Amino acid sequence: MNTRLSAGLAEKKTPVLALKPFSDIETLLTHILPFAERMVISRGDIVNYYSDETQQCLLLLNGSVALHRRGDGIVLNSESSPFLLGVSSQLATEHLYVRALETSEIARLPLDCFNRIVAEDNLWENFARLLVYTASRVYEHCALISQMSAYDIIRFQLVELMQEHDAIRNNITAAAYIKSRTYLSRSGIMRILAELRTGGYITMHRGILIEINRLPLRY
Repeated sequence: MNTRLSAGLAEKKTPVLALKPFSDIETLLTHILPFAERMVISRGDIVNYYSDETQQCLLLLNGSVALHRRGDGIVLNSESSPFLLGVSSQLATEHLYVRALETSEIARLPLDCFNRIVAEDNLWENFARLLVYTASRVYEHCALISQMSAYDIIRFQLVELMQEHDAIRNNITAAAYIKSRTYLSRSGIMRILAELRTGGYITMHRGILIEINRLPLRY
């Protein structure tokens, strides 16, 4: 372990995940759900944003999912219920798909119907808060890792993983979580995780992140 690894603690900053607008999401769901079709999806199932060539939005009622980019499959975001997907990327959903991280209940309805209900029921303020949150989550993930060192990326992703819902954190190894969201090599990720674990900076069990004891700023 590089001696610089002992340098100070991370600056404390409220992660975007902790600012999820639950009340606004619940308000939107209350108005939208009566017009949606419910379904249960199993872990690993893929859901697309188009059904019979009609663009859809997805209501995550129970469980958790990850948002993937087509082509390379990289994870752009992960969310636990409650949440709405496909409403903040209305012009680019053909480049995205959703994968269930556990058995989950979702509901689906045409995007045009969602937009009409938002307009007719004057839900713009609730919708705006959801958009700000969603955009901030994706920005936090993409913008920060594009200018970090390998260690900085891993450190950031570990903090992200620790903030995830238990259903996500307890069902994916730290290495797999980081690999799915970055272009880092698995061997490089495993090496740094092993050094952090050996140094007592993190606690893991069978690859699952249990606790962050202290993450140094430098590696």
